[in-house]
Amino acid sequence: MNTTRSGRPALTRPDGTPLRVLVVDDDPDLAEVLSGALRYEGWQVRSAGDGAAALAEARELMPDAVVLDVMLPDTDGFAVLRSLHTVKPDVCVLFLTARDAVEDRIAGITAGGDDYVTKPFSLEEVVARVRGLLRRAGMARQQEEGPRLSVGDLVMDEEAREVTRAGDLIELSPTEFELLRFLMRNPRRVLSKAQILDRVWSYDFGGRAHVVELYISYLRKKVDAGREPMIHTVRGAGYVLKPVSP
Repeated sequence: MNTTRSGRPALTRPDGTPLRVLVVDDDPDLAEVLSGALRYEGWQVRSAGDGAAALAEARELMPDAVVLDVMLPDTDGFAVLRSLHTVKPDVCVLFLTARDAVEDRIAGITAGGDDYVTKPFSLEEVVARVRGLLRRAGMARQQEEGPRLSVGDLVMDEEAREVTRAGDLIELSPTEFELLRFLMRNPRRVLSKAQILDRVWSYDFGGRAHVVELYISYLRKKVDAGREPMIHTVRGAGYVLKPVSP
């Protein structure tokens, strides 16, 4: 198995070429340090200091992931994200924010961001989050593909990244897909919020369990909508996926 200079398993695009990452922050020193840490993974990295420059770089680079500061001199990160999605709809976005209020973090996720880190943060944390996003989105070459998963009438094709229930296709975001995959790999087993955070987000969120609650609610609207529920809350313990009784 190929590894990076940091000793982690190397991640590339599915065609074997380097992953492309755009760093957007108006602090040039921070942008340079972040870019260096990501290049250490063997990735192609560019940086921008404001929203306009970010969009120009994105059109040229067509990044797989963007590390995006919420506060920029000409606009905010949420507006940049909306514009980025017109350039590359499937781009993964990790927000950098000095805001630690729950409503701000949820606003970032609701706007289409995939994850966030709060300043001050460690470079190791940012790299781990970006790696996790790219794996979940299927943009990084996987070491191995899992089997076809089935729980009752819910079926997941991991290689095609398709999910159906009773034959009906269910459209999921990358994070929703990874959350459902974890539940489906552990049917009838109660999974704690801490376990879900560790496995799905690939990093400890420091007890920010509301992120799990938010994505469980998203999954329920898609998997259980108009059907007998499969996703259940076990009060004080976590969540469990169970097939519907015949």
